[in-house]
Amino acid sequence: MRKYFLIFTIASMAFSCLENSNSNNDEIFAGQMPNLVKDSKGNVHLVYGSGDSIFYNYSLDNGRSFSPPILVGILPKLAASHMRGPQIAAGSNGVIITACNNIGNIFSYSKDQSGNWSEPVRVNDIDSIAKENLMALSANSNNAFAVWLDLRDGHNRIYGAKSTDGGKSWSKNILVYASPDTTVCECCKPSVIVNGNNVFVMFRNWLNGNRDLYLVQSKDGGNIFGQAQKLGTGSWPLNGCPMDGGGLAINDKDIPETVWNRKGVIYACELGKEEKKLGEGRNCTIELVNGKNVYAWVEDGNVVVLKPQGIKSKLGKGQLPVLKGVDKEHVLCIWENDKKIHKAIIEI
Repeated sequence: MRKYFLIFTIASMAFSCLENSNSNNDEIFAGQMPNLVKDSKGNVHLVYGSGDSIFYNYSLDNGRSFSPPILVGILPKLAASHMRGPQIAAGSNGVIITACNNIGNIFSYSKDQSGNWSEPVRVNDIDSIAKENLMALSANSNNAFAVWLDLRDGHNRIYGAKSTDGGKSWSKNILVYASPDTTVCECCKPSVIVNGNNVFVMFRNWLNGNRDLYLVQSKDGGNIFGQAQKLGTGSWPLNGCPMDGGGLAINDKDIPETVWNRKGVIYACELGKEEKKLGEGRNCTIELVNGKNVYAWVEDGNVVVLKPQGIKSKLGKGQLPVLKGVDKEHVLCIWENDKKIHKAIIEI
């Protein structure tokens, strides 16, 4: 059951100076819900939806230019709006894409050495249980892990599945987290990162009336997950869904770094530490570049990037930015505006 409440809260804070970077804003493709990954060779891979079509592009020059669009597949009733869109990951077995249809089934596509994409393989082992279409994907070495909001028990829970063959097949689905208050937040996208044998999953919970972010970890490749830990010290009591999931990264000490929205304020924290305010807005994400945290979010309809020096750079109108470090001094930002994909390369 979906509840759509958009929350706009004016919060007082600002510590960064703002610079305008509209000149570094290129419209590159027509499409929706872009996602981005970089492989072990430094190549950048992009996926997005357009109607029922899933498109893929790659870049061999750190995101400065991309290949023409390549059709991965056509998935009838493809979910590609409102945080719902194709996901992409890269491991030692190659590039994997997952996509969900509005019926509630998740499918994966794998790219072989010749560059061809496989026929779709279903990820969920019970039919039509991902009806919220909210999912995430990550891969590291031979391991890939997908997570999603799952309705097989009548309430939204966090489920997952793992693949050890590059997305050609998936394990029996695994319960990652079930809220004792019946459901997790119904319309917020989860995040996942695979780091060796560790699998970290971040999601917005619904506990005691609060819509707070939680993190749960598996230390055995996603077979068993431990106890979920709340992020930050504050809480957001809310009878509705913020429709905002947050971002997750792993630092050089293998510790999760997180960013998320609470009451219209963007907060960041390392697991186990107090949160810090970054700005106002929603649709936030994080990337680590050369040991430095870079953040992006949407503020007053504009995509902004916060550099490690505290300089906030406005990139242009849009929503749902994605960051990927392309070298030690630059980060690539991809976002959507009016069904067009935009990119900017930011020096940090």
